[in-house]
Amino acid sequence: MVARVIATQTALDLIETLKRRHGALFFHQSGGCCDNSAANCFLPGELTLGAGDVFLGEIGDVPFYMGKAQFEYWKHTQLIIDVIDGTGGTFSLEGPEGKAFHTRSRVFTDAEMAELDRQGPPPAGPFA
Repeated sequence: MVARVIATQTALDLIETLKRRHGALFFHQSGGCCDNSAANCFLPGELTLGAGDVFLGEIGDVPFYMGKAQFEYWKHTQLIIDVIDGTGGTFSLEGPEGKAFHTRSRVFTDAEMAELDRQGPPPAGPFA
């Protein structure tokens, strides 16, 4: 199965730190101006998910969602969630750590795209 989103070990380590500190988490990447199209980490209830979002998978056992419109731009790429120094100017939970989640990507190969086509489109958000 081809993963639409993966994370570096640095990102996985930060996710574990945040889970220990805060409990359940989820990621959302929208594409709006205010959150600068970054992968933002939230606590349940901080952002409402629905039919306008798609579930791309999990990183560090944390669900990762993306706005449907944004997904149309990114669907041909695998998202690679990493960490950079700095707060990133987002609403994301890791800001006080002096870190920011950062999205990198790579274009899927033809074989991976064929497998993704077989898998079908990602499901809509959890409350769709």
